Amino acid sequence: MTAALVERLAPEDLWELFPRVVPPAPERPQGGGHRRRGDREVLAAIIFVATSGCTWNQLPPGFGLSGVTAFRRFTEWTEARVWAKLHRRVLDETRIPGRPGLVALRDRLRQRPGPQRGQLTGPNPTGRGKKGSKIHLIVDRSGLPLSIGISAANLHDSQALIPLVRGIPPIRSRRGPRRRRPGKLHADKGYDYRHLRRWLTSRGIRHRIARKGIESSQRLGRHRWVVERTVSWLSGCRRLHRRYERKPEHFLAFTAIAATLICHRRLTN
Repeated sequence: MTAALVERLAPEDLWELFPRVVPPAPERPQGGGHRRRGDREVLAAIIFVATSGCTWNQLPPGFGLSGVTAFRRFTEWTEARVWAKLHRRVLDETRIPGRPGLVALRDRLRQRPGPQRGQLTGPNPTGRGKKGSKIHLIVDRSGLPLSIGISAANLHDSQALIPLVRGIPPIRSRRGPRRRRPGKLHADKGYDYRHLRRWLTSRGIRHRIARKGIESSQRLGRHRWVVERTVSWLSGCRRLHRRYERKPEHFLAFTAIAATLICHRRLTN
């Protein structure tokens, strides 16, 4: 049961990329403590927690390790930025030279408040003031998440645009060096600010931002559905339905895991 479960959650092609981003295991004194659990089994357990939404203590015994062990390794890998590196590695493997030019879209996903209060939480203006967080993301024209971030629920969406654009990793292009800037960026009225338009123009990024009081956001519908579909894909990671993590880096790690699984699904298809 354990081998089949691990193979399903951490398939071979994903596991082949993982050793390239995970740091070496810390040295332990000879004969001290229990044997360190295999990375693949722990990776499968972490993916199970992310997709099922269960707590660490509810981890099924079929994985052969405890929830404490899985959480300890999750924390260790989060501090080493393993999840962001794995997302970029899978994204890079998903893209092939000769793919059409990149077009990025911008949207956000509002998060319901969790039972715990941590950093990067704030009163949700659309949720009766309950504390919560937002997930921000940029996707390409096919819906693959390129850059993700989190913020308090009361932070204005426009403040997350510049950090997200800067966070786009180098992307393979049809010819020449890798690209870090999208050819064009679409956004709704929440980003209709002059300083954002000037910043995008200075970076050589063409933009299509709906103007307040002039244009209807519905005109972005033929582009907006792409990012809305990615939002629904992220919802498949049930750990993101509520924020249980006090530390924002742990919550961001689960968003990176969800983005990695989306990109890996495209790679296998």
